[in-house]
Amino acid sequence: MLFASFAFAAMGAAVKLASSTYSTSEIVMYRGLIGTVMLLIMVKHQGLSLRTVFIKDHLWRSFVGVVSLWMWFFAIGKLPLATAVTLNYMAPIWIAAFLFCAGWWRAKDHVEWPLVLAVIMSFVGVTLVLQPAIASNQWLGGVVGLLSSVMSAMAYMQVRRLGQLGEPEFRVVFYFSAMTASAGLAGTLLEGRGAAVPLFTAHSLHSAALLLAIGVSALFAQIAMTRAYRIGKVLVVANLQYTGIVFSSLWGMLLWGDKFTWTVWLGMAVILVSGIAATFYNTRSTPRGAAVSKTDPIASEL
Repeated sequence: MLFASFAFAAMGAAVKLASSTYSTSEIVMYRGLIGTVMLLIMVKHQGLSLRTVFIKDHLWRSFVGVVSLWMWFFAIGKLPLATAVTLNYMAPIWIAAFLFCAGWWRAKDHVEWPLVLAVIMSFVGVTLVLQPAIASNQWLGGVVGLLSSVMSAMAYMQVRRLGQLGEPEFRVVFYFSAMTASAGLAGTLLEGRGAAVPLFTAHSLHSAALLLAIGVSALFAQIAMTRAYRIGKVLVVANLQYTGIVFSSLWGMLLWGDKFTWTVWLGMAVILVSGIAATFYNTRSTPRGAAVSKTDPIASEL
């Protein structure tokens, strides 16, 4: 998950650079298209198959993932960037809440509170880093950003479910990439630009390189994230996801010369410490060689 967070942060930096040239819909389209083409080449070269018996599960994962992406972009347009990112990073909180409620509903007494506390502390670190604020006239963007995090949590849980069903990472990412490309294309066509302006933005060597960086980093990040949610403990993986804020901040320092106050550095420290603590707790609480129960998947999450 650490690699996935780094790759997602790199993708975000490339998106920020490309946003001055391309529309949001075009970026979404190219992000999905590049991943789809690369996966098709890999599948053909290695003789793999994209056939699946879990079509509904893939459609649901792709749908909630794409909707979450669109909602997040809408929130970014209506809110300060720090606020939109903070709201989107509430997804692990919703995952923890879902797993807690599921465990309580099934009368399981094995909710691991240290992991839940680690997730909450990571979100505290996120707020220290991003220092969000919402004005009174930005309530719509705030609500949409919050719903985006709920949809993200649903997407992550569906990724976990597909992994437990035995679906390989490349197949999960392929269907999501294909739907992302389709949604981006539909958005581009709906936006239109008038008769005097081309529908698609012309490419330069620099802008094309940025699109390639977005597509490649997103592909590797999605594969790594999908594998992490398939084989790892959900709350630990979700907590490590917060390290993306640290990586994004470092990209900001490198590319845009961002400077941080002591509260930002404190937030980064909280994120890292809680991530390390969650991982350490997980390694100590899981017996060596322990197997994951296939009959009670919720028990393996908590």
